[in-house]
Amino acid sequence: MGVIVSLYSNQKNEIRRFLCSFFNTDNINIDNDLKWEYYYENAIESANIIGVFIDNNEKFKINMWVSLDTGFFINVTDFNSDKIIRYLYERYPY
Repeated sequence: MGVIVSLYSNQKNEIRRFLCSFFNTDNINIDNDLKWEYYYENAIESANIIGVFIDNNEKFKINMWVSLDTGFFINVTDFNSDKIIRYLYERYPY
C-alpha cells in the first residue's frame, strides 16, 4: 500500500514553482496548475516531500493532503506534519 500526496492551490503556477524547487529543475510539466497528485508506491519516499513542504510552506500558497488509507485524506499542517512523518516510518519500516 502506497501513499497519495495531493497539492492544491488557488493561484496559478504556485504548485509548479514548488515542484520546480523540490525537484531542483526549471521545467516541470503538470496538466493542472491548481492541483497535483502523485502516488508513491514506496510510502517512505513521501516523507521527503512532506518535510520540504512544511519547511517552505510560508513561501508557497499551496495546501497538501496525504492519503495513507483508501479514501481518507489528511491535511498536512505545521501541527501534524512531524507526526505524519513519524507514523510513516512506524507503519512502513522497510
